[in-house]
Amino acid sequence: MVAQLLIGLINGSFYALLSLGLAIIFGLLNIINFAHGALYMLGAFVAWIGLTQIGPVLGSLVGMPGFAVNYWVALLVAPLVVAAFSVVIERTMLRRLYKLDHLYGLLFTFGLALVLEGLFTHWYGVAGQSYNVPAALSGPVRIEALGIVLPKYRLWVVVASLVVCFGTWWAIERTKLGAYLRAGTENPKLLKAFGVNVPLMITLTYGYGVFLAGFAGVLAAPIFQVSPLMGSNLIIVVFAVVVIGGMGSIGGSILTGLGLGLVEGLSKVVYPEASAVVIFVIMAIVLMIKPAGLFGKEA
Repeated sequence: MVAQLLIGLINGSFYALLSLGLAIIFGLLNIINFAHGALYMLGAFVAWIGLTQIGPVLGSLVGMPGFAVNYWVALLVAPLVVAAFSVVIERTMLRRLYKLDHLYGLLFTFGLALVLEGLFTHWYGVAGQSYNVPAALSGPVRIEALGIVLPKYRLWVVVASLVVCFGTWWAIERTKLGAYLRAGTENPKLLKAFGVNVPLMITLTYGYGVFLAGFAGVLAAPIFQVSPLMGSNLIIVVFAVVVIGGMGSIGGSILTGLGLGLVEGLSKVVYPEASAVVIFVIMAIVLMIKPAGLFGKEA
């Protein structure tokens, strides 16, 4: 049971990272970003391409045949590349939809996800690509208190995601920058009157929300196969997590993601057949009792 709970905590770490990005984009920009799963996939692919293709090319140019864009470089660079791509999309297309009904943003981002998945399926096929665990994080670590052995890399995923998630929550809820972001969603005209560049702030906020998706993609690359469909297999669960926590609730998305990962892991021990649907059952119950979600605010 302890082992399954730890596996659930690892899955919950990915749920928390991805749902946090979705909550930031919806809560601060009012956009339902259905392309989030595809951007998560893009982060994993940028890391894989850097290791297998860009690295060798750069190595041949500088006379270092064994050169590669390693995991630690990719962990920073790949999310930035994905965020830069999303900023271009936001400035050229998505910005036109902010004042329209939510449905337009949903349809646009859903179409963007289909385009990205279609392109990468055409280029690389649906078979997954492997990405090796970095040497510093390979091998197991024994947790004596629990009497179990856990791969170092999976423990790193939990720690890294917790640090990023709660660091983001603190920045949004406890800093001056976070106050500007929240004010920008409630009264952008008044905030602009105080000299704040609201359009730039919105663009950077969207970019950071997507940065989290790219970061999660790089973390996932050594655990799961890097595949064009890896995002579409996860995004439905993540949307359920966001709905349960409350659309736009930053802290709710983190706590709900981690909690539901543990519930999913526990269900694999108690009743394995229910593990694939337990999150959706919880979502249905929560929506009947509290439609705004556990941590959401009523309209």
